[in-house]
Amino acid sequence: MELLFTSVCCFMRKDYKLIGQTSIWMFPIYGMASVIKPVSNQLKKHNRKTIERGLIYTAGIYATEYTTGTLLKKKDRCPWDYSKSKYHINGVIRWDYAPLWFIVGLVYEKMLTKD
Repeated sequence: MELLFTSVCCFMRKDYKLIGQTSIWMFPIYGMASVIKPVSNQLKKHNRKTIERGLIYTAGIYATEYTTGTLLKKKDRCPWDYSKSKYHINGVIRWDYAPLWFIVGLVYEKMLTKD
């Protein structure tokens, strides 16, 4: 997912090499998405609507991104830096990515909870 996203960013900058990039640190971070399955099961059990589930996933993704980004930043190992963004917090999260994280959470839910 990250390779696709960073390649799209290249395209938007008219860099048609479309070189996506990631870091080995991202594998365990994205792996944490596996918690969406039990969370989704509980949310569906309590008849939570799609918008509620998406907002909960967004909050969870932000919490994970902030925590892991802050820890990695302390060791100068954080592979992302949002400090140039107008809507960043401590350079590790961007509020303008909320719609993206909302969609990503619901896509993960769909992928991880195939019935």
